[in-house]
Amino acid sequence: MQTIDVDTLRTWLERKQPTTILDVRTTTDRAEWWIPGSMHIDAYAALRAHDPRALSTFEAPEHMPVVAVCVAGVTSLIATEQLSWRGIDAYSLAGGMRAWSLAWNTARVPYAEKDVRIIQVRRTGKGCLSYIIGAGEEAFIVDASLDPQVYLDLVAQQGWQISAVFDTHIHADHLSRSRQLAKRSGAQLFLPEQQRVTFLFTPLHTDDTLTIAGQSLRIVHTPGHTAESACYVLNNHVLFTGDTLSLTGVGRPDLQSHSYVEAQECASQLYGSIHSLLAFPGDTLVLPGHTGEPAAFDGRPIMTTLSDFEARVTIVHTHHDEFVQTLLHHVPAAPLHHDLIIQLNEKGIVPDRDVAELEAGANRCVVS
Repeated sequence: MQTIDVDTLRTWLERKQPTTILDVRTTTDRAEWWIPGSMHIDAYAALRAHDPRALSTFEAPEHMPVVAVCVAGVTSLIATEQLSWRGIDAYSLAGGMRAWSLAWNTARVPYAEKDVRIIQVRRTGKGCLSYIIGAGEEAFIVDASLDPQVYLDLVAQQGWQISAVFDTHIHADHLSRSRQLAKRSGAQLFLPEQQRVTFLFTPLHTDDTLTIAGQSLRIVHTPGHTAESACYVLNNHVLFTGDTLSLTGVGRPDLQSHSYVEAQECASQLYGSIHSLLAFPGDTLVLPGHTGEPAAFDGRPIMTTLSDFEARVTIVHTHHDEFVQTLLHHVPAAPLHHDLIIQLNEKGIVPDRDVAELEAGANRCVVS
């Protein structure tokens, strides 16, 4: 039985190698997250029943391998077997979508500042977005969500050295790799001021302005999604918003709350934080920490401007009380294993074991 690992499939997609990806999960699972460009046939039940007609409607393109994908790489083996019987060059994605959670790609952010480059690093399955900002011989990282070696390799390709690593807040949907990256690179670790984490870091206070890699980075405290959430303003023109703003919505206010009343207070704080950000010029570039859909291998950065955000996310124009009630009414289900992920992030721990199952699933940190 032919299998393919995540790294190989990621490389195929990055190099635009002709490939057909066939998602055989249920429609419900597919709606949560998927591989960009994949086809879908809800064949899960039929394949588990070993129905030989499970994929009878699938017509494979000629001269192109087919990669079958399921939740954990088991049902896709059955699909691969059936496709192989038909003479199709078929592979099963080892580990399925759980393993795909760690797949990534990059996009260059257009930025007019001389000698400054911004690289968006995207966990394509989970929609987590992190950033490498480089100038001269230095670079700094915002919201590292992948193995530190990924960032070390990307930075080395540009001839940079990492001097600083930042998180915008304590994440709930994925393990932060910022502490580990700072250790590996010898960089300084910065987090918004708070009492949640139990490891050493350099605290950031609202309106602090740092000079990193020769660039100005201003800290803006934006509580709401979490109490410590902060956004970072690069050279007064680029806004790294973490989970406070996304392209289609705002951060959910309930994951750090223990009651509805606490969630209301967080939503109220978020309302104020959003409106403080909307005071920035409309052409300010917004680079969020998440995207609601998987990041395609298209090299196109996921970004917007404040004016476009304001036009698209109309909830920000509602009255305070309506904003709070509407937001709380539309919060999605919590990210899988978020309680454990928060505990590990507060301790700065990334377990030695495989974390694919722990981090599997969509991020669900934004209310759209």
